[in-house]
Formats: sequence, C-alpha cells, structure tokens
Amino acid sequence: MKEETIIISLGGSLIVPEEIDVSFLQNFKELILSQVDKGKKFIIITGGGKICRKYQNVAKEICSPSDEDLDWIGIASLKLNAELLRVLFGEYAHREVITDFSNSIVYEKPIIIGSAFRPGRSTDWDAVKGAEALGAKKIINLSNTDYVYDIDPKINPDAKKIEQISWADYRALIPKEWNPGLNTPFDPIASETAEKNGMTVFIMNGKPIDNLEKCLNGEKFMGTIIS
Repeated sequence: MKEETIIISLGGSLIVPEEIDVSFLQNFKELILSQVDKGKKFIIITGGGKICRKYQNVAKEICSPSDEDLDWIGIASLKLNAELLRVLFGEYAHREVITDFSNSIVYEKPIIIGSAFRPGRSTDWDAVKGAEALGAKKIINLSNTDYVYDIDPKINPDAKKIEQISWADYRALIPKEWNPGLNTPFDPIASETAEKNGMTVFIMNGKPIDNLEKCLNGEKFMGTIIS
C-alpha cells in the first residue's frame, strides 16, 4: 500500500477551548492511529487557541508588548499543546516536537508533532513548510469553524458558507498581512505559499470526529476546499 503523508493543522480551539478537551483528544488519537494502520503518515501542527490569546491580552493590558513579544507568547503556549500531543501518541510519534521544518526530517515514526518556529508567522505557515519538506500536497486545517464564509458569521448572521474556492478568491477575503492573534481560516502568508506550491487545503470543524474521518477516507465531508 502506498504511503500517504497528510498534514494536519490542529487548532488550539479544539485542544483547549476553555479547559483541555480530553474527550476530543481521545477520539482524535483513536482516529489518527486507525489511519496509521492503513499506511498513512501524519505531521500534526498544534495551535495555541484561546489560551494563547488570554496570555497575549494580559500582556497588552499591563504593558505595551511588540508584535514579536506577542508572537513569542503564542509560540510558548502552542508548544505546550504540541508536547501534550507528542506524549499522547507515545511510541507512534517522533521522539521530539519539530519546530523548524527547513531541516531534513528522518521519518522513523508514522506521526510527527510540530509547533511554531519563530515570530511573524502562524502555525498555518508551519503546516505548509512541513508539507514542503515531505512533498505533501494535502493540508487539513481543523478548528471550531465549519466552513470558510464570505463574511464573518460571528458578526453577520447572513454570512454564506463556501464549499469550494480558488486561492485567488480566498486570499481576496482575508487580510493581506499577518499579525499576532489574527483569526482567519488560513493565514495570509501560509495561503500565498500554499498557492505557489499547488497545495490543497481543507478547512473544517474537528467536531464531530467522524467528519474528519470522512475527509481522510476521501468521502464527502462538511467543510471548504481551497485549491
């Protein structure tokens, strides 16, 4: 069976919505390992989520941190999430969390857990770099959002879901620049790089877990495809 490498950008909103979501992590682990049994390999990049923004907001309330300072806070928060995932996958995971995907990777285990490398980028960008490193063309972006919408559904209830969109049209919907705490389905820098590399990104909600299972099995799923 030909091995397939899939990149998953796992949003912090799923790992730690308020408290650590033990039930989600258990279901996620079981699903990924079932796919490993089918011959698939994974790079899983963790996000920081709400806990990241809580730390950043405290810093902004007490002092005037630079964007770089805020990014370092974010990087620290998501590294904690990454270490948790590495431990949860145990013997199936590479022995350490990877931060710099520009270095060569020896793929001895079926799962690599990654986190951010340096300020000025999001984990979406790290997911793209991981895909570049292994020649993967498929990135699944998991968050608590069902689709890409034409406008922010949290602000406008008339927002329309988008099931398929080109990179050019998607990039026209989002901000042009990255800033710490930016909340878009897939960030601007990562989107530009993914487009140049001919990658396809799947935007979807990580819950219920069978939606992700459908995507991994090549079945119809609820979400947006950017290509």
